[in-house]
Amino acid sequence: MPRPSVTRRTAIASAVAATLAAGALPAMSADAAVPAGPTGWVQSTLARMTLEEKVGQLFVQYAYGKDATTADSRNIPIFGVATPAEAVQKYHLGGVIYFAWTGSVQNPQQIAALSNGLQQASLTQPSKVHIPLGISTDQEMGVVTRVGPPATQFPGNMALGAGRSATDARTAAGITGQELRALGINTNFAPVADVNVNALNPVIGTRSFSGNPALTAELVAAQVAGYQQDGNVSSSAKHFPGHGDTATDSHVAFPIITHSREQWEAIDAPPFKAAIEQGIDMIMTAHLNFPALDDSGDPATLSKPILTDLLRNELGYKGVIITDSLEMQGVRDRYGDAEVAVRALEAGADQLLMTPVMTTAFPAVVDAVQSGRISRADLDAKVRRVLEQKVRRGIVSDPMVDADTISSIVGTPEHLAAADDITNRTGTLVRNDDAVLPIAAAGKKVLVTGYGDVATTTLAAALDRAGTTSTRVTTGAAPTDAQIAASVAAAAGKDYVVITTMKAWDTAVTDKKAGQQRLVKALQDNGVPVIVVATRDPYDIAYLPGTRTYLATYSYNAVSMESAAKIITGAVAPTGKLPVDIPTKDDPDTVLYPFGHSLAY
Repeated sequence: MPRPSVTRRTAIASAVAATLAAGALPAMSADAAVPAGPTGWVQSTLARMTLEEKVGQLFVQYAYGKDATTADSRNIPIFGVATPAEAVQKYHLGGVIYFAWTGSVQNPQQIAALSNGLQQASLTQPSKVHIPLGISTDQEMGVVTRVGPPATQFPGNMALGAGRSATDARTAAGITGQELRALGINTNFAPVADVNVNALNPVIGTRSFSGNPALTAELVAAQVAGYQQDGNVSSSAKHFPGHGDTATDSHVAFPIITHSREQWEAIDAPPFKAAIEQGIDMIMTAHLNFPALDDSGDPATLSKPILTDLLRNELGYKGVIITDSLEMQGVRDRYGDAEVAVRALEAGADQLLMTPVMTTAFPAVVDAVQSGRISRADLDAKVRRVLEQKVRRGIVSDPMVDADTISSIVGTPEHLAAADDITNRTGTLVRNDDAVLPIAAAGKKVLVTGYGDVATTTLAAALDRAGTTSTRVTTGAAPTDAQIAASVAAAAGKDYVVITTMKAWDTAVTDKKAGQQRLVKALQDNGVPVIVVATRDPYDIAYLPGTRTYLATYSYNAVSMESAAKIITGAVAPTGKLPVDIPTKDDPDTVLYPFGHSLAY
């Protein structure tokens, strides 16, 4: 499909050079090396480990269950054992990852108890060494959030890009890291370091800070500092070498990035370089083909030219390289799962995330070491990096968490207030014809309709607190004709209609999402002033002709909707600036609203 023009990218590259020359990036001071004192523990531990224990440190897996010792039959096909604790001990796992769908994430007390139970299993297995687990999750905030309320919620990366504040980005990461650590989670697979220069990107989008490399690099560096220095959790920048210019989702297919090496240097590389200079603990690979960096046809996750020659040797990265999930289709198309595990390690990865079946992948890696395909020296170097990271984050000296401290850290009034303040600086008013906003809320009748139960419920309640009387009609992401008709009927007699959209542009997989476009048009034709609130991608406006009032929030969570209500009613002034170009619907090289565009009142 068409890509943004080389001319525009040349301009972006020039902006990067100017920004870096001006010293816009924060000072980089952290070092990915381990402090001198603990190196004795790393070396002595490594010397006493068996081959199987070393190989186990290379795997980071999920396990089903809300606690460590309750059997769950879903674990058996993966591990051959039923409980999370047994899986940890059988394979000497280096780490685990939490998801709500595995039962790992239910509430703060449960998460902390699970973390302690899994650490106990790792530290008490029969062995000459006692190595705590890396416990991880994807708490990017915004649209990818694993731990919900009462943990403090933030609007996500693109919202922070709109806010333009490295201080806010660092504060959000610091609070997130502190709260994760209070739950026993010591690794966060964040921030996303991809530069979203493709408006049709189905998998990155608002997970990216910006379409501008310099701004993305600045905020990535700030968040690495926030997670690691302020929150004391390992940060993992993703997805190397860059996932920002694709219209293909690597979860279900195999993307190809057509950037030249020069374009990679100008667009994709700066955020990863900034993360490395900031001393980031981990970098996560991407399951995509990047011919300019490796013409073999292999995904970057399995590419030695990309992981070893480029990331490790050319960029000088010394920390842990971890794969993205090995369950994703983008890495499974060419080789079997056992072979993928071995090839990723050969390419330069240190840890394998979510290999589909441990009963085949684990022995395949052991066999690869025994046969010499993976050298013992290379294995030791990988394990050493993993152990050093655990020492650096204080997991070795203090692996357990105190559940009694959770309420004094997680979701505190101070943290929630900070989230409100930061979010209030991110909303972007893109269009405000006829000065519809701000509305005089008192006594006004408002219909709130569109995407999301949480979004519409929160927004309607917040508007009512400001003085309106709201009616709510939720239509979801794919409104039917009947739902559209119900919304139109509900708009009768109202002073305003507020419509929440969510990726209204995305009709690539199914035309059902075009229902959002039909909903907006039907309500615009009804004659009542319509306020469109884009609760995810800001690109929706290009697909909504006739839209005269348009606010971008970049997230549909409650904190974002509370802020949107304040902007709509004038309690908060819109100060966010577009962190991306919004192209026209028909020509991705023609800009409808440029990077930096904003309106105010």
